[in-house]
Amino acid sequence: MKKMFEKLFGSQSERELKKMDSKVDAVEALAEEYKSLSEEALRGKTEEFKKRLQGGESLEDILPEAFATVREASTRVLGLTHYRVQLYGGIVLHEGRIAEMKTGEGKTLVAPLAVYLNAIEGKGAHVITVNDYLAERDKEWMGKLYEYLGLTVGVIVHGQKKDFRKEQYSCDVTYGTNNEFGFDYLRDNMVIYKDEMVQRGQHFAIIDEVDSILIDEARTPLIISGKGDKSTGIYSSADQFARMLKDEEDYTIEEKAKSVTLTEEGVEKAEKAFGIDNLSDPEHMTLAHHINQALKARTLMRRDRDYVVKDGEVVIVDDFTGRLMFGRRYSDGLHQAIEAKEKLEVRRESKTLASITFQNYFRMYDKLAGMTGTAKTEEDEFLAIYGMDVVEIPTNKPVIRKDHPDVIYKTVEGKFAALIEEIAELHKDGQPMLVGTISIENSEDLSGRLKKKGITHEVLNAKQHDREAEIVAQAGRKGAVTIATNMAGRGTDIILGGNPEFLARKAMRKNGYSDEIINEVTGAQELTDQDLLDAKRKYDLYFEQYKEETDQENKEVIKVGGLHIIGTERHESRRIDNQLRGRAGRQGDPGSSRFFISLEDDLMRLFGGERMQGMVEKLGIEEDQAIENRMLSNSIENAQKKVEGKNFSIRKHVLQYDDVMNKQREVIYNERQKVLEGENMKDHIFGMVEELVNGAVEIYTADGQFPEEWDLDGLKDYLTGQFLPKDRLDFGDIEDLTRESLREIILNTAREVYTEKEEEVGEERMREVERIILLRIIDQKWMDHIDDMDQLKQGINLRAIGQQDPVRAYQVEGYEMFQAMTHSIQEDTVKYLFRIDPESTIERKAVAKPSTASHGKAQQKTVVKGERVGRNDPCPCGSGKKYKKCHGKNE
Repeated sequence: MKKMFEKLFGSQSERELKKMDSKVDAVEALAEEYKSLSEEALRGKTEEFKKRLQGGESLEDILPEAFATVREASTRVLGLTHYRVQLYGGIVLHEGRIAEMKTGEGKTLVAPLAVYLNAIEGKGAHVITVNDYLAERDKEWMGKLYEYLGLTVGVIVHGQKKDFRKEQYSCDVTYGTNNEFGFDYLRDNMVIYKDEMVQRGQHFAIIDEVDSILIDEARTPLIISGKGDKSTGIYSSADQFARMLKDEEDYTIEEKAKSVTLTEEGVEKAEKAFGIDNLSDPEHMTLAHHINQALKARTLMRRDRDYVVKDGEVVIVDDFTGRLMFGRRYSDGLHQAIEAKEKLEVRRESKTLASITFQNYFRMYDKLAGMTGTAKTEEDEFLAIYGMDVVEIPTNKPVIRKDHPDVIYKTVEGKFAALIEEIAELHKDGQPMLVGTISIENSEDLSGRLKKKGITHEVLNAKQHDREAEIVAQAGRKGAVTIATNMAGRGTDIILGGNPEFLARKAMRKNGYSDEIINEVTGAQELTDQDLLDAKRKYDLYFEQYKEETDQENKEVIKVGGLHIIGTERHESRRIDNQLRGRAGRQGDPGSSRFFISLEDDLMRLFGGERMQGMVEKLGIEEDQAIENRMLSNSIENAQKKVEGKNFSIRKHVLQYDDVMNKQREVIYNERQKVLEGENMKDHIFGMVEELVNGAVEIYTADGQFPEEWDLDGLKDYLTGQFLPKDRLDFGDIEDLTRESLREIILNTAREVYTEKEEEVGEERMREVERIILLRIIDQKWMDHIDDMDQLKQGINLRAIGQQDPVRAYQVEGYEMFQAMTHSIQEDTVKYLFRIDPESTIERKAVAKPSTASHGKAQQKTVVKGERVGRNDPCPCGSGKKYKKCHGKNE
C-alpha cells in the first residue's frame, strides 16, 4: 500500500523537496546578479542582512539572498559552487531537520548555507563534528568562506585553556566535537563566578554525522568526575564523636520534625574534639553537617525498622509497604552515616560532579539540525526523541554502484576463505578495495590472513583520527586494499585514483613544514610573508605533480570498476551497513559492494533463529559453499530490524531515566545562574525561611485545633535549634494565637534577627555572603544527590520483582529525593546565614575539583595543555610583534 502511494504521489522526501522548489529557484535566479557584484558589495551583504533583521525582517525573508551570497562567495574563495541539490540540503538544515545526503555529495559545503543564515542573528551557530580532526579541518576549510563574508570563526577541541575557549564560543560560528560542547556546558554549571563561563547559550547547531552522535553515542552520558572536599573518613570520625554524646545534655531530639540539634554543651564538645574555634563558621559547615547526620543515624534511624543490613549493605525499608527499596539511598550523607554506625564499608564519597546525556544536551538548542549519509532507517527515533524528520536529498549525479547480493556461508572459516579469494582475485586487476569489519579484533585477524597471502594492505582502526583520514583518503588508489572498522574515517571522501591534496600535504610535512604553515599556504588569504610565499610555491609544485599522477590513476581505476566495498559481516544496524556501502559510487563514480556472511556471526547466531540453522542443516551445504537464498536474506534483514528495535527501546529507556534528572538539573542550574548573575538573594532567602516556618508550624500544631493542644515548646526548641537565637521567641498570650498569627510572630522575629545580623556584617557584604553560602550548599547537595540518584537507578530494576514499574518508581522516588534535597538546602542555608560570625572571612570556592571528563568508559583527563599560538597572532611574550616574526620565527 505504502509503495503504491509513493508511486502515485512520490516519497515523503520528494513531496517535502517539491515545497522548496520556489526557494531554490529564487536562489538560482540571483546567481548572475551576484556574480557581477564587486568584492566590497558581496562582502557588504552581511551587514545589510543584519540591519534588515533588526528592521523586523525574518530569516525566511532573506534566505534566497543569503544563500546566493554564500554560493557566490564559495565560488570565489573555495572554487566550489553549490549544486542545486545542495541548496535543498541547506534549506532542510535551516528548517531544523535532518538532511540525508550520500557520501561525497558535499555535506561540508552544504552546512555554511544554513550556518551563515542563522549566524547573522548574532547568537552563535555551532557545527558539531565527531572528532577533533574534522572540527579543525572544517574550521580551516570553511572558515575562509565565513571570514570572507565578515563573520568570525572559532574551533573547540580538547586541551584548550578556558579563556581561549571563551573567545572561540564568542565567534559567530564555532566548530567543535560533541564531547567538548557537552563538557563545557557541564563545566559552566560548576563555576563560581559568571565570567568563568565559556559558552553563551545554545541557539543553533548542525550536527555532522548526526546518526553517530545522537543515536550511537546517545546511551552513554557525559560525566565529569572529581575529588569532593571530604573523604569517607569524616563519617567514621563523626560517628565516633556522636557515640560519646548524651541525650538532653549534649543534644535534643525533635521526633516530630525528625531532627536532632546540638546543645551549647554539645557544640563546645565538638569544637574541643575537632580542635576548632567556632563550629558555626561557614568554613566548618561540612563538619557540622556530618556531626548532625551521625547523631540522626544514631538517634532517629532504627535498624530493622527504617533499614536492614543485607549482604553488607544498608537497604531502606519502605514506610508504607515494608518492602525493601533496593538501590534507594538516604540523601545528604545520612546513608553513609548509617554505614559508619553499622561498622560497614562507607561507600566512597560522590565522585560524579556533573553529568548529562547527548540527548538532553542537544535538545536544549533553540533549533537543531543534522546531516549524514544514513538516517532514514532511524527516522522514528529522531522524530520521537528530537522532533526532527529526515529528508533524503537526491544525488547530484545518478548512483551507478552495483550492490551485489549477500553471500552466506555455513561457518566463519568458510566465509573468510571465500572473502580472501575475492580480494586476491580483484587485487590482480588493481581494483581498490575497502574491507569493512565490525571490530578492531576482526580487522587484525583479517590482516593476518592477507599477510599470509602476500597482499599489501593498510589496516585502519579508529585510534588516530588524522592518520585515519589520510589512509581513507588514499583508499581509492590503484591496487589499494584498506581494512577498516565500519565507522572509521567518517567525514573523509575516497577519491578514485587518490587525493592529490593529502599527498602534497604529506610531502610538505616530510620536508619539515608544520601543519600551521601548510594550512596558511592552502588557505584563501593573500600571503605577503616571503617564507610563506616560498612554501606556497613548493606546495603548488607537489600538488601539480601528484594531480597528474592521480588523474592518470583515476582513469585506470574507473576501467577496473571503481572502488569495491566488502562487508565481512552484517552490523546489527542496517544504517551502518549502508554507511559502508555508501563509501563507493560517490558523485557518479563506478563502484560495487558485497557482504560476506556466515551463520556463525553474532547477529545470525543471536537473532537469526534456530529455524534458519535447521534449514541449512537439511540442505546439507558444505562449509565453503555459498548460499544464495531469498528467505535467508529476508531473515537477515528481520534480525537487523529486531536489534534496531531493541536498541531504540534501550535508548528510550535511558532517556526516561535521564529526563527525571534533566528536570532536576534545570532547576538547580537556574538557581546557580541567579547567584552567578549577582541577583539580590535576600527575598529568596526569606522565601526559604517562610517555607521552613510553615512546615514547622504545620508539624507542631497538627495535634489539635486549639493552641492549648499544640506543642509550642517543641516548636520553640526546633526553631532555636535550627536558626533562631535562644530566648528570642515569645508567643505572647497563647489563648489569642491562631496558626496564622503564630507564623507571623515567628517570621517577624526572624526578620528582626536577620536585620541585626545584616547590620553587624554590613549590607553589601551580607548580599555576597548569601550568594557564597547558597552556591556552596547547592553544589555540595547536588553532587551528593547525583550520586544517590545513580545508586537508585542501579538498584531500581529489582523493584520489578515486587510488581512495580521501575521507571515509575524512579520518577516518584527521584522526585521525593529531590524534594528532600531542596528542603535540606533551605535548612542549611538559613542555619548558616543566621549564625554567621561577622568576623569570619568567607570567600567563594569550589566544593570539588574536576579531575576527569569521560564519555562512557573512555577516560579523558581534563589536564589543560597550552593551546597553539597562531602564526599571525600577537606573540605571548608581549613584544607586540606577530608570533611568526618573534618567538615562532624558527618553527
